[in-house]
Order: sequence, then structure tokens, then C-alpha cells
Amino acid sequence: MLLSEEELIKIRRHLHQIPELALHEEQTHDYLLQVIKSFNQDHLEIRVAPELPTALFVLVKGTNPQRTLGYRTDIDALPVEEQTGLPYRSQHPGVMHACGHDIHMTVALGVLNYFAEHQPKDNLLFFFQPAEERDYGGKRAYEDGLFAGKWRPDEFYGLHDNPDLPAGAIGCRMGTLFAGTTEVNIDLVGKGGHAAYPQDANDTVVAAAALIMQVQTVISRSIDPIHSGVITLGKIQGGQIRNVIAGHTRIEGTIRGLTQKMIEKIDGRLKDICEGIGRSFNMDVKLELNQGGYWPVENNPQLTRFFIDYMKQAPGVNFVETAPAMTGEDFGFLLAKFPGTMFWLGVDDDSQLHSATLTPDEAAIKRGVDAITGFMEARMNKTLEE
Repeated sequence: MLLSEEELIKIRRHLHQIPELALHEEQTHDYLLQVIKSFNQDHLEIRVAPELPTALFVLVKGTNPQRTLGYRTDIDALPVEEQTGLPYRSQHPGVMHACGHDIHMTVALGVLNYFAEHQPKDNLLFFFQPAEERDYGGKRAYEDGLFAGKWRPDEFYGLHDNPDLPAGAIGCRMGTLFAGTTEVNIDLVGKGGHAAYPQDANDTVVAAAALIMQVQTVISRSIDPIHSGVITLGKIQGGQIRNVIAGHTRIEGTIRGLTQKMIEKIDGRLKDICEGIGRSFNMDVKLELNQGGYWPVENNPQLTRFFIDYMKQAPGVNFVETAPAMTGEDFGFLLAKFPGTMFWLGVDDDSQLHSATLTPDEAAIKRGVDAITGFMEARMNKTLEE
């Protein structure tokens, strides 16, 4: 039987109460499996992979498959203490679905439930992915060979909720939807000493200050001004007491760019600056750049044009063309390996993503399910060559 809107909301509220951090989504995994096993199993195949044990793969076998359409949802939560006061608030202290992954999962279950009852023409692959917020679950799944054989999608789709859009609205754009990110760690190693004898020391705090100021010129002088990039050095730690010159200072930050090429250019400029500071101040400057799985979410032109055209004319769908966002999403790694599209689902909330007070409008769930099932059916009637 098809899940009603009331049942979908009940599922979402249960998921909201059991948030779990990356690679520890055991309770979430078990509940998802319980719900999926309650669906019609006539053309479903469920797979649990030991390489990524909290992940779930569900293959919906088509009546006359010409391809496999993939749909991904993320399942992990954030280390945030919930402050919504909701009766169904998180039961796990210090952990919350503050990014709306409970909404993501519920929509995915609704879409899967629809196709369990209405066997699709093509195969559908549902990937319930752990570790989106950290630890690169999408990249892990790919590198562990979990998308092989019949489990390999020909194209991939996924959504992210958006508090700034009306509940149930679908937002998308051609090109990059989310920025890619690089984590930055810089260690400056000099020589500590007495504050009264700076000539006998090598002050890493002064060198760090010079480095930080030079980094501010990268975006303004090395990046095309009609494009976008960000470098934020959000943490600096050096020294222990006011009258001792610091022999070690650490800087931590993030780089964000809308294309992989841009990120690589920013990474290269940061390497140049660190090498220059090391030479100028006669100290060791160690730079660590970790991009991991957070590549830019670059939507496939052909598939995204079809997606946007469908959503613009679909009955009951409020489509919004959106600007690119500097937030990161690890679905970008999978879109670099498989053609596909990521899009927004509006949830109309005054609080922002990652906020302790995020309270998505649950009316978005059923509207999202209807829009996506309609799109999937339309996509199955269009050949890859068109």
C-alpha cells in the first residue's frame, strides 16, 4: 500500500528522534530496513554491504529496463544539541538532524514505496548513504566498489532541503549547485623564547599574521571576479602565555569554489604563500589540504535541462531557479563519477541549516515525493540519446 502523508510524517518524526553521527547510524539503518521490508517486495532487492555496514542499497527491478536510475539520500546527523522544544525532538543528547536528513530519508522512502507499488519501466537504485556530514560516505562507497554490476547507476539524482524556499518547492540550476570544499590545516614551526629577547626566538604568531593577511588577496587578485571562491581561516591557535614567544602556531580553515578547476587554483596559490612565508620568516610552514569527498556539485547539462523543463511544467510543482551556494555536499563526488542532478526541496523555515532550531515544514515531504516520482516516470520515457 502507498504511504499516506500522515504515515510519511510519522516516519520522519521517528527518524528525527534517533539522529546518529557519521558511520554510527546503526539505529537509523535498522529502522530504514524495517520500513523498507514493510513495502511490497515483489520487485525489490535489498543489499547491505559489509564494507559500509550502515549503508542500504535497494534495487527496484523494472519491467523492461534500458538503464538504471539512481537516487541517493543521506542518513547521518550533526553534533548539535537540539533547541526546538518539539515533542518529537532528538532523544540522543548532543546529536540532531540539524541539516534535514530526516526529511531527505522520508522523501526517499516515499519515492521507493511508490515504485514498490507501481513497478517502473527502468531499474531504480536507491542508495541510503551514511557519512555525508563527515567521512565522505559517497566516496567510500564508490572506492569500495559498491556501484558495480547491476548496482551501477547510469545516472544519479538527489535532493537537499532548503529553508529559504517555500514548502515543497523544487529548486535547481544548470551548472554548479554547491561548492566544493578543501579543509586547510597550516602548522608554523619556529622557535619559542622569552618575550624580552625576540632576537633569540622565531615568532610564529607574527608569521601567522603575515600569512593570514596574504591569503586575503587570493580571491581578490587570483580569481576571476565574475566567478566565486572563498577562503576562510576560522581558527588560529598559538602560544600559551603573554610573555613567551610562540614556537608553534596552527591555523585551520576552509576553501570553497564552484568548480574543481577553481579549487585547484586556490589550493595552488595557498601552497605558494605558505612556501613564501616559510622562506621569509626562516621557519617550517607545513600545509595540509584535504578535499576528501566534497567536490563541487556540478549538474549534468543534458539531464538537468530535462529535469528543469519537467519541473517547470509539472502540475502542482512550484519550481524556483536558484543561485549556486557555497555550502558543501559530498554528492558532488558521485556526480563527478556518474551523470546526474542535485536539486533543492523547499522546507520554509526561519532557521538555517545546521541550526539547533531547524524545524522544516513537513508539508514539503509529500509534495517532494510527488514531484520526484513524476519526474522519474517522465525520465524513463526519454532515451539516453535524446
